[in-house]
Amino acid sequence: MTSSPSPLQSHAAKASQGRSPILRRVVPLAALAVIAVVVFWFDLDRYLTFAALKEHRHALVDLVERQMVLAIMAYITIYAVATAVSLPGGAILSIAGGFLFGSWFGTLWVVIAATIGATAIFLIARTALGEPLRRRAGPALRGMESGFRENAFSYLLTLRLIPLFPFFLVNLVPAFLGVNLRSYVLATLIGVIPGAFVFASSGVGLGSVFESAGDLSVKSVLTPEILIALTGLGLLSLLPVAYKRLRKNRTL
Repeated sequence: MTSSPSPLQSHAAKASQGRSPILRRVVPLAALAVIAVVVFWFDLDRYLTFAALKEHRHALVDLVERQMVLAIMAYITIYAVATAVSLPGGAILSIAGGFLFGSWFGTLWVVIAATIGATAIFLIARTALGEPLRRRAGPALRGMESGFRENAFSYLLTLRLIPLFPFFLVNLVPAFLGVNLRSYVLATLIGVIPGAFVFASSGVGLGSVFESAGDLSVKSVLTPEILIALTGLGLLSLLPVAYKRLRKNRTL
């Protein structure tokens, strides 16, 4: 025969249940804040520049040649953390991936790292801020949430493919609009491939640029032709949404 819990035990259980949601919201944000403080306190973002890459290129290439697995793990970790903290060095890291690992493997590691980092910040934002924001949202945001959920994959794929939208913003908005994790991860994984390949491929010839004292910038990589091509891919990803609306209008 089991005894019923005492009033003290019941109170403790309720208090624990009350603290649990708060901890789930606070702990991830606190961890992200600590990482961000460490990065900016020690000025670690100064390494996410072409000047730093040029200065340390021989040591980095030597590390890749001697400890390939360690170099890959370190690269993915740094890229994922930079993405989660929303540091503005993603393009340079992508170019560095091509410089160190070649266009194909560089693209692979960039896609994996970017997806991990984007998913981490998505989960943190959804857990810590998503539900409170949705509860306080007005009719406009709730209407946007309904439409975004219905076509989440197509909308997200478009935002990922077109390099005109800030990456950190595309990471956060879906969390506030209730997008499910599967659609988010899949759209991110596919959507970053073209841009990652463009940047990684440009990084393959970076060694000769450094040796010739040439100059390379993100703007020189994203030429008008590249931007038009990526924008075209993004618009193509909206075709399923247009088709759904067309069918819906015809049935009305």
